[in-house]
Amino acid sequence: NDLLSDGGAAMRWHLTMIVAVARALRPEIRALSEAVRRGLGASAVAGLVVVSPPLEPASAARPQNAASSAGSRVNKDPESLLRYGLPLKGSVAKETRRLQSAVEAAKDDVRAKRIAAAIGDVEQAKRLVKGSTIAGGPYREDIETRLASMLTELGPMATALESIGPAGSPQERQALDEAEARQERVATLLSEVEARLVEPPTHASIPTEYATSPALSTRARVQFVLKKGPDAESSKFDIDGALYDRAVLELVVDGYTAPLTSGNFLDLVKRGFYNGMPIQRADGFVVQTGDPDGPDGPLVGFGQASKDDTPRTIPLELSFVNDQNPVYSATSDDLGRGGADATSLPFQAYGALGMARDEYEPDSASSQFFFLLFDSDLTPGGKNLLDGRYANFGYTVKGEQFLKDVAEGDIIESAKILKAPKPFGNYDGLDF
Repeated sequence: NDLLSDGGAAMRWHLTMIVAVARALRPEIRALSEAVRRGLGASAVAGLVVVSPPLEPASAARPQNAASSAGSRVNKDPESLLRYGLPLKGSVAKETRRLQSAVEAAKDDVRAKRIAAAIGDVEQAKRLVKGSTIAGGPYREDIETRLASMLTELGPMATALESIGPAGSPQERQALDEAEARQERVATLLSEVEARLVEPPTHASIPTEYATSPALSTRARVQFVLKKGPDAESSKFDIDGALYDRAVLELVVDGYTAPLTSGNFLDLVKRGFYNGMPIQRADGFVVQTGDPDGPDGPLVGFGQASKDDTPRTIPLELSFVNDQNPVYSATSDDLGRGGADATSLPFQAYGALGMARDEYEPDSASSQFFFLLFDSDLTPGGKNLLDGRYANFGYTVKGEQFLKDVAEGDIIESAKILKAPKPFGNYDGLDF
């Protein structure tokens, strides 16, 4: 926990070293994990570590959605995690999740060139859409229209996969590109369907002392634009050899699971609080900012003119799968739920958004937040130390690749709200 507080400099240095070494040994770690999973003997394990063979696509397991999942099995797709984070209920949730599973499995199988499996996923999705009973409520017609549009994409997607050319041929590439594009459109339609199935949240559990604090009822989309700092070796961001003058990131923040945390963040963005602020930590584990006068200054949060002032703070806010409302002011361990109950938005995507706080004060978060540089190879199953201890309030859904080249001292040129309901914006739609 100390890693995300004001202290812990020595611990952060050690963590940076561990991360660097572990990433260098990533092939060996993967091979060793696969050997352990298969139950191979010590001599076989030793051989695998030396040879470090890559895992074949056909042996890769389907992604899992449980918090603290790890390795090749983890669901690291922020769009998928946002869909799973929607508070759907009852039979609607069960039917929708089955459809979501088929649609997302098709994406994984197409990318891995498991063509027969991908065709099976598409056919399963088609059957589920045709037999769907989820359309209802005030958005019935919208849902029916989108389900029909999904069928118009799924049919040609199956045809493209069935007529795929020889491996490595232009025909194969063309078919895969078409299948991926259609799957992406189907997934977008599915997100729009799910958003129209959510019942309006009540947020009845917000503590009375925070009843007048900024709160987000649904979701919002935010854009951050970063530029290299004055002391950077280069004025451009280098992403796998491609150079960019600016790093443009888009974030979706979630008021269903973190209304106070998201509302606090949007309020600060709307005020221009982050504009011109430097990145204050970038160590391979997180990219963090939000300290008004930097890590060496006396201020720690929003609303302070001097160190004697009390910053505006929000409580630790956690949402668990199957709970109707968030819980406040206690970690999952404090509640006796550590390791047992999954959080609605797990820290398992690159660019997941979290609020920093004092190690020993759960209700001390103010303006400092972080982007998690999630690496599933470095997160053993059941050992995710952020879920249930820090508030996850959304994900980076565009431009997350820039985070790997963001350094301390880089500047937030601008932070602005792209889409948000009142009082943060004037968007009254459901699609973010």
